[in-house]
This record gives sequence, structure tokens and C-alpha cells, in this order.
Amino acid sequence: MCRAVATVEIDLALGPDDDPARVAANRLRPAIEAARAIGAPAVRWWVEASTDRHVEAAERAGLEPVRRLHQMRRPLPLDETTDLVTRPFRPGEDDAAWLAVNNRAFAWHPDQGGWTPETLRGRLAEAWFDPEGFLLHEEDGRLSGFCWTKVHGGEVPPLGEIYVIAVDPDFVGRGLGRALTLAGLQHLAGRGLTVGMLYVEADNAPALGLYESLGFTVHHTTTAFETRF
Repeated sequence: MCRAVATVEIDLALGPDDDPARVAANRLRPAIEAARAIGAPAVRWWVEASTDRHVEAAERAGLEPVRRLHQMRRPLPLDETTDLVTRPFRPGEDDAAWLAVNNRAFAWHPDQGGWTPETLRGRLAEAWFDPEGFLLHEEDGRLSGFCWTKVHGGEVPPLGEIYVIAVDPDFVGRGLGRALTLAGLQHLAGRGLTVGMLYVEADNAPALGLYESLGFTVHHTTTAFETRF
């Protein structure tokens, strides 16, 4: 039986003195040809805080940008607040309801959609997980939305992240997205954090509009460059 070869991920950082043309010729192209030789379906290069130099190197090597992810930040606390009622996530009790809402809300998303019970259990087992920061909102006995937060205590200053936030499609259009974001940021500020952050797809115009209206600005952009065979 032949084992399928997965997409090859290139781990490469550009130094300040690296010439993009040489990086493309001497490092990216050989990696791409090696992946082609083993039958990989594609090659992907993820670049955090990508710049024009990364774009040039990628283009010279035949890689195209296929995904851009903004990291956005803003100071905490906000002047705007919410009185939305939430409660903490209960591991083992809320799993099925949360998975149903998450997978409905993110059916389009390459990372957040299609979570399994095993995926969720893996996240709940992480050292950073805190059920008090995993906020659920219910209406008429149904989970209608959630805001899952995460604290990056190793950063200077520590960052409070809106890790995952979603509204069940049946409840979209009621302003829950904004209220849940505010609830998450209020929770993080209450823990003494002074910087809030989140990640958002660069082409997700509705989400970008919401976060910009709350005072978030782009801190940096991570880009995925790819070629398929």
C-alpha cells in the first residue's frame, strides 16, 4: 500500500541581508523540486510578518499568496462595555453543543471548521486553557454564540487573545458578534491585561469591519505562499 504524501511545509526565515532572488534560487526552488520529486501535491511557505521581500522571493520561486492572516491589537480596557450574560464552558458537558455551533459557524474555514471531539479535547488539555475565559451565551436553552479567550503570559506585555468567537448561523444579525467580543475583552481586562489581540482572515470583510470599529488595528500579517503540482 502506498502512503499519500502530504503538502510540504517550508520552514524558512529571511535574514535582514538576504537577497530575495538568491533565496528563491538557492533555497525555495530546491525545496519545491524536492517536494515534487517525492510526489507531494503542493508546497506551502508560511511567513509571519511578511514583507515585500518575502513576496518577491516567493514570486521568483513560483509561489503565490493563497491566504493572509492579520494579527490585530488594541489597548485594554475599552470604553464600550456590554451586559451580555455569559457563563463558563463546562468540559464534558458542553462539548457536543459547542462543536455543533462551531462547525456550523466555521463550515467555510480551513482551520476552525470540522472540529472533532478529539480536536476539542486536545485544546482543553493545553496548559493555557481556562474554562473561566471560555464564555458561552445561551438563548431559549440553546447555545447561540461563544467567545473563547486565551492569555499569552510569556509575551511582554502579556497579551489577551480572542482565540475563537462565533455566533450560531440561526442567531446571526442580532448584534451578538459585537457583544461577545466585548464580553471577551472585558474578561481579559478584568484579569489585568492591557493589550487585546486576535487573528482574522484578511478577506473576511465583515469581521474586519467589526474589529476595526472596536479600535483594533493590524499589528502584522502572516501570509501563506503556495504552489500546487
